[in-house]
Amino acid sequence: METDQETADDDDGDNSPSSDIPADPALEAAAAAIDGVFAHLWMVRTFVKHSSEVEDFPELMQVVRAIFDASRAVETRRQDPAAFLRMVRKKLAKLKAAAAEFRKDAPVASDHTNFRMAVRSLDSSLDRLQTLLDAAARSPGERGASAP
Repeated sequence: METDQETADDDDGDNSPSSDIPADPALEAAAAAIDGVFAHLWMVRTFVKHSSEVEDFPELMQVVRAIFDASRAVETRRQDPAAFLRMVRKKLAKLKAAAAEFRKDAPVASDHTNFRMAVRSLDSSLDRLQTLLDAAARSPGERGASAP
């Protein structure tokens, strides 16, 4: 089970903007759009966490923990779009892995429309995250911010 400490371990302690120059508007737009996607992910988390099926299928909690961990880690970087995008990239693989498991576990737990829609919503949200990250990577500000 992941804890708040594990999320804190991902925190490099540097929540300040990457530089003193103004943020690239394209990066800020990408970060704002990604922030909206995380709202959708949070709703999937909330639905699963409060479903009665989770009592009989505790493996459903994996997606709940993954979304919680990713959400908490990225929210600490929201004031710095470049750092925010880097953290989203870092957390995306865990989210995708949890989504893959949820895609397998959800139909076993319940064939209810709510679970089918939760799977679709999760997959759609992760596809959108990937699209936004790919577009941001082509931004001049992102390329410059990710250089050592």
